[in-house]
Amino acid sequence: MIPPVLPTYARAPLSFVEGEGPWLVEEGGERYLDLGGGIAVTILGHAHPALVAALEGQARKLWHTSNLYRIPNQEALAERLVAATFADTVFVTNSGTEAIECAIKMARKHFDAKGEPERNRIIAFEGSFHGRSYGAISAAGSEKMVKGFGPVVPGFDHLPFGDVAAVEAAVGPETAAVLVEPIQGEGGIRALPAEDLRALRALCDRHGLLLVLDEIQCGMGRTGRLFHHEWAGITPDIMAIAKGIGGGFPLGACLATEAAAAGMTTGTHGSTYGGNPLGCAVGCAVMDIVTAPGFLDQVSRLGGRLRQGLEGLVAAHPEVFESVLGEGLMLGLRCRMPAGDVVKAGYGARVLVVPAADNVVRLLPPLNLTEAEAEEGLRRLDAAAQALEAAAA
Repeated sequence: MIPPVLPTYARAPLSFVEGEGPWLVEEGGERYLDLGGGIAVTILGHAHPALVAALEGQARKLWHTSNLYRIPNQEALAERLVAATFADTVFVTNSGTEAIECAIKMARKHFDAKGEPERNRIIAFEGSFHGRSYGAISAAGSEKMVKGFGPVVPGFDHLPFGDVAAVEAAVGPETAAVLVEPIQGEGGIRALPAEDLRALRALCDRHGLLLVLDEIQCGMGRTGRLFHHEWAGITPDIMAIAKGIGGGFPLGACLATEAAAAGMTTGTHGSTYGGNPLGCAVGCAVMDIVTAPGFLDQVSRLGGRLRQGLEGLVAAHPEVFESVLGEGLMLGLRCRMPAGDVVKAGYGARVLVVPAADNVVRLLPPLNLTEAEAEEGLRRLDAAAQALEAAAA
């Protein structure tokens, strides 16, 4: 018999009832160190006082009006994002998937508005993950994502991740844009080198294409800059963000230059809930904290120290771990044992990590994790590895 909750998730046998900072409390009272961050979402930990205050304060005033009317909190969040990024304009959504859908529509509408509707194909990359809607799974194109859901949305050309020469060869008269994650999260913490990101920017400029970045997972300070593309010294034309921008509240956004968004006029896109007063109040509080002086420098410092500790784990447990991947606090351990077994061993050691492709487990902790908490996480991962080695002996 099918359960009341549609069984589309392979859930762990854990149920958390309370959280504070990087800690989660299970029904039985056990405390778990959360190094997964709700898949890179709770960037300030659980129940951060400033976010709680923003949410509670707004909840007592107004929850929802719809986008039939001006929403001051939405305008304030958009202004903060524009001031801190390349963007001239922002469409606020409830999720990363919706942000990607907006980005895809915007890229195609851009050329239609210029009188070039035939330019509607988007180059995307193998191993990517952009969400679960039809547009998003079509952009990713993997068999795992699209099998059984055909026909998918046409107009995507899938190339090997990071193969700039293949992109150059694939550009044709119907090409509109290149869509890429600077670091693939679900794909196994695979980072695009800065020189490749610069090469894609130059290629788009040469061919008059739009560069669309998916920074849903790697953005919002995760790698030590507000957005990861800043390390390469380039800017996109369109960018989808989500996850960390709400700190745990469902929130996303599609950012764009004025030129890229020129076709998005009244009536071309919309959302009932997107940009609601509650979500945007929290988003403004997140932006205030993450953009405060020194915050991102601390992310970089802690990321370096945590990576050093993970390298030590690899050296200490060569039968369990192979290598360390990633940047800042978007880190991965490529495993020699099945990654799923490593995740389950973490449950036994009361530490939470997140599986990914390519036999990788991800560490996506809060950006305000302390050094002591990072050390505790390393100790618990060490205990998990020891348990796996003992079981295999």
